Amino acid sequence: MNQVIKKKTRLPINGVLLLDKPVGWSSNDALIKAKRLLNAIKAGHTGTLDPFATGLLPLCFGEATKFSADLLDADKTYQTVVHLGQRTNTGDTEGEVIEQRDVNVSEEQIQQVLAQFRGDIMQVPPMYSALKRDGKALYEYAREGITLEREARPVTIHMLEFVKYEAPFLTLNVRCSKGTYIRVLGEDIGTALGCGAHLNALRRTHVGHLVLENTVTLDQLIAMEEAQRLDLLAPVDALLSSFPEVLLNADLAKRFLQGQRISLDKEQVVYPQQMGRVRVYKIEPDKDSRYLLGSAQLQEFGVLAPERLISTVDQAAT
Repeated sequence: MNQVIKKKTRLPINGVLLLDKPVGWSSNDALIKAKRLLNAIKAGHTGTLDPFATGLLPLCFGEATKFSADLLDADKTYQTVVHLGQRTNTGDTEGEVIEQRDVNVSEEQIQQVLAQFRGDIMQVPPMYSALKRDGKALYEYAREGITLEREARPVTIHMLEFVKYEAPFLTLNVRCSKGTYIRVLGEDIGTALGCGAHLNALRRTHVGHLVLENTVTLDQLIAMEEAQRLDLLAPVDALLSSFPEVLLNADLAKRFLQGQRISLDKEQVVYPQQMGRVRVYKIEPDKDSRYLLGSAQLQEFGVLAPERLISTVDQAAT
């Protein structure tokens, strides 16, 4: 008689897991593995890391997925190793070597070239990328041997810091705006130095205000019990901690969750002086607790306009 194996019931988990993605894993594969380990119903990540790259990959579960787009727009920080004198067809270690040149550059020359790439620059997206043309990813065209024209796009390199140079390997720290391809930056630096280059290693250390030091590896997750894994989750508002907060009583919280705009001046609610995005909480003074309601736009004259709302307020306690 065949034994019936009962499927484990998925859990309505809400929160954020900071994963240290291992080399060789796609971001989506790492997400699927973590989702299974936490037995979660719903999960998403906040922007991909290439398979050859490692480091900080914030994973969102349940209600936190509503705010994952904020990290897509956030600045990112990386440490990267650029292999000078060797170009590959992908710009990283996963591709085939297509050109080899002698490397004869000094640290002074490197510093002069790095200065050209700080601040606002234009960057041509690589063919080996997930950007789409006519509904098809560029990397699919590239694998077919097709190269398409791509328009240069503006990006910002907030920091480009020389760490060390041990020929032919150049180690850099980079903090950049969304949409920046570090592979392309490495290739462009190699071109400017006259020797070509590709990325030998890439490790993400910051996404917005989130940092690598607070991460867990997949191996560590696998070795844990389920309860230990759940204890690692940061609350949903970990994604919103850089925004000012507005505190509402129970009556105003109810109106807010119904999508109503609220005049904070009229309701005598204290609010930040600067207009823009805020995180909103329901407070219960008697219980000395508060619950995340979602995000909102603080507009002129103290008007609070709901934006993204939490469905299960009682599960979003901080």
